Amino acid sequence: MRNERGIALVTVMLLAFALSALSLGAAMMASNSGLVRRYNERLSVVNDAALAGLEEARSRLNGTSTLWPSTSYTTLENGVPVYDAGGSVIPGLTRSTWAGPSGVSTGQYGIFGSIISQVNDNSNIRVVRRLEVNQESFAKYAYFTTIEGSIYFGGGDQIFGPVHSNDQILIHSSGARFRDVVRTGEGISNPQYAVFDKGYETGVPIIPMPTTTQLTALQTQAQYGNTYFPGYTSGGTGEVRTRVEFAAVDLNGDGDTSDEDEGFIKVYQGNGGGSTKFVTALRESDMRNSENCGDWNSAHANLFLAAKDHPGSGGHDRTAALTAANAKCFPGGDSNLTNGFVASNSDGAWVAWTGAVDSRLTTIKGAEAPYFHPISRALNPNFRGVVYVDGKVGISGTLRGRATVVSPTDIVILDNVKQVTDPALGICDDILGLFAGQDVIVADNTINAPVNVTGTTWKTMRPVGNQDEYIHAIVLALDNFTVNNYNTGPTNKENCESTVWGRGCLRLTGGIIQRQRGAVGTTSGTGNLKRYSYNTCGVTDPPPYFPTTGYFSKNRFYEINPIGFNVATWFATYQQ
Repeated sequence: MRNERGIALVTVMLLAFALSALSLGAAMMASNSGLVRRYNERLSVVNDAALAGLEEARSRLNGTSTLWPSTSYTTLENGVPVYDAGGSVIPGLTRSTWAGPSGVSTGQYGIFGSIISQVNDNSNIRVVRRLEVNQESFAKYAYFTTIEGSIYFGGGDQIFGPVHSNDQILIHSSGARFRDVVRTGEGISNPQYAVFDKGYETGVPIIPMPTTTQLTALQTQAQYGNTYFPGYTSGGTGEVRTRVEFAAVDLNGDGDTSDEDEGFIKVYQGNGGGSTKFVTALRESDMRNSENCGDWNSAHANLFLAAKDHPGSGGHDRTAALTAANAKCFPGGDSNLTNGFVASNSDGAWVAWTGAVDSRLTTIKGAEAPYFHPISRALNPNFRGVVYVDGKVGISGTLRGRATVVSPTDIVILDNVKQVTDPALGICDDILGLFAGQDVIVADNTINAPVNVTGTTWKTMRPVGNQDEYIHAIVLALDNFTVNNYNTGPTNKENCESTVWGRGCLRLTGGIIQRQRGAVGTTSGTGNLKRYSYNTCGVTDPPPYFPTTGYFSKNRFYEINPIGFNVATWFATYQQ
C-alpha cells in the first residue's frame, strides 16, 4: 500500500489530459467542419456566379449581334461586381467574361465559339467556366418566311421539320399537318383546320433574313477554290445564260460515286444574250423548230438530231422526231445535243478547270476531263465549299460532296438536282445549299414541264427520270422560291402520285427559307403539287457558309483549370 501512494493523482491527471485532448480534437473538428462548410458554400456562390455570367453573356450576344467578333475575342465584363437575383452586390466577388470564335472559325461549317466566365473571390477562390456555343443555321428550318401574303397551307399539305414565320400563318379548311414545332411572330388563322404534332407558338420574336452583305462575302470564299465564275443577268424570269451541272465520277472503279474525291461541277456559258433560250431549254412557239429536243433514229444513223434539223415533211420529219418514243430534250451544251463532248461552238462554251487534272479522270472522260472542276479538298485543296456565279445561274445534276451555290440574282432549277447519298437515309456526306440574292425558280422549260409537241399531243421529255421534279437542297432566297409560270400551262398532263396535275409533283427534300412565300401551283391544277420533306442534316451539318440566324444556342459546359489561366493565350490556342 505504501508503495502505491499517489497513483490516484497520476490516474486523474492522465484522464484529464485524455479528456482535454478529446475536447480539443472535437473543437478542432467542429472548427474545420465549419471552415469546410463555409468554403463549400462560398465556392458554390462563386461557381453559380460564373455560370450566371455565361448565360448573361449569351443573352447579350443574342441581343446585340455586333458584339460577336469575327476573330480573336471580345471582353464583355472586366472585373465587375457580381449581383444576386435581388439586384444586390455579392460582397467580395468580381467577374470577367469573354467571347469569341473557337474550333474551326472560318465559318465553313457554321459559326462556333466559346464564352468564358472567370469569377474571383477576395479569399482567393477562383473559378473559370466555359460554354461552347454555336449560331443556329437557317438550314435548321424546313420552312421559313418573313411574309406569308395570302397563300394558305391546305389541301393535305404535310410539313416535316421546324417551321417559322414572322407573319400570320393561314390555314385552309382543306387541312394541313405540321410534324414539328411551328412558331410565328404573329398568329395562326384557323388553327383548328391543322394538326400540330408538336404544338405551336405565336407572338415569338422575329428573326431577320440574311442580307446581301452576307451573300457578297461568299464571293471571296469561292475565289479561294477557283469556283467563282463571272455571269450574266440577260434573259427573262427563269432564263439563264450560265449553268452549273453537278457530276459524280467513279474514279476508282468500285462501282459507286460516293468516295470523297468523286464530286465535280461543269460550267457552261452561252454565246450572246440571245442564248438564254438555248441554255435554259425553253419551248419554241412551234416545237418543230427546237434545237434542244429531238430523237435518235436510223434515218440519221442513230445519232441524236434536233427537231429543227429534221426534214420539214416526208420520212422521219420534225413531227416524228418529237413524237418518237425516245424523244428527249436537253439543256444547252449537253453532249447529247452534239453526239459527244464539244468544248465550244457557235452556241456556247464549257469553262475549263484551271488546276491540275487527275489522271484517272482523263482516262475515264478523255477530252472532256479538263472541264470537270473538282469540289473536294482531295483534288482541290483550296475549295471552301462555295460555288459563286456573279449573275443568274441554272443548276442540275447529281451532287457528291458539300456545296453552297450562290448567286446575287436568281438560281434556276433546270432539271433534277439530286445527291449521290439519298437524304432520306439521314447520312450527311452530301448536302447542297442554294443562296440567291433574289429568287430560286423552278424553270418552266421543256425538261420540267410537259411539252405540247404537235398542238394536240403532250409529252414528257425529261432526259432521265419520271415526270416529278426532284430537288435535294436547302433553299434560301432573299425574295422567294417559286415555279415559273405556275399559274399557266396544262392542268391534267402529268401525274403526282394518284392525282392528275399540270406538271406533276415537286419533290423537295431539304428546306425552304424565303422572304415572301412564293407559289408553285394553283388549285385549278396548273404548276406543281408540293411534296416536301425535311433533311435533318441541315441542323447538324449545314451547307458550307450557309447563313445563320445570329442566335447563339448553348452546347456543352467545361471547367477550365484556373491555375495559370490567361484568356488571350486560350483563344489564341483554340482558334483555327
